[in-house]
Amino acid sequence: MTITIGALTAADAGRCAQLEAVLFPGDDPWPAGAFVRELAAAHNHCVAARINVDGAVTLVGYAGISRLGRTPPFEYEVHTIGVDPAYQGRGVGRRLLDELLKFAAGAVVHLEVRTDNAPAIALYRSVGFAQVGLRRRYYRVSGADAYTMRRSAL
Repeated sequence: MTITIGALTAADAGRCAQLEAVLFPGDDPWPAGAFVRELAAAHNHCVAARINVDGAVTLVGYAGISRLGRTPPFEYEVHTIGVDPAYQGRGVGRRLLDELLKFAAGAVVHLEVRTDNAPAIALYRSVGFAQVGLRRRYYRVSGADAYTMRRSAL
C-alpha cells in the first residue's frame, strides 16, 4: 500500500463529507458544500492523502489551511485535518500536517483542537504548537471545549 499526498479537488468533496460524518458525528461535520467552498477560496490550500490498492485509488485523508490577512507578514490557520479511522496511526495525519506547514513557509500558524483529542494534540505539539488559550463550548453541537494552539514563526 502506497499513500500519496496531492491536491484536494472539488470531486473529493463527497468523500470528505463522508469521512467528516464518521470522524466528527457530534460536532457539526462539514457537508460536501463546505469543502467545495473551502477549495474555491483563493487564500486556502487543501491537500489529500490517497491510497492505491490494485489500481483502485481511495481518499483516506484531507487537510486545509488558510492564509490570514491581506499583506505580509501572513499568518495561517489550519481549518481541518481528517484521516479515515482505518488509516489512523500510520503517519497520514502527520504527512498532511507537514504539507500544510510547508505551505505556511515558516510563518505563524494557529489552530483549534478538541481538548479531549489527545492524539491530535500530541501531533501538534510534536511539530512545535503550544496551547495558548481555551475556547469554551467551541464545538456548538456537542458543547465540547477546544484548545487554541499556535506555532511561532520559524
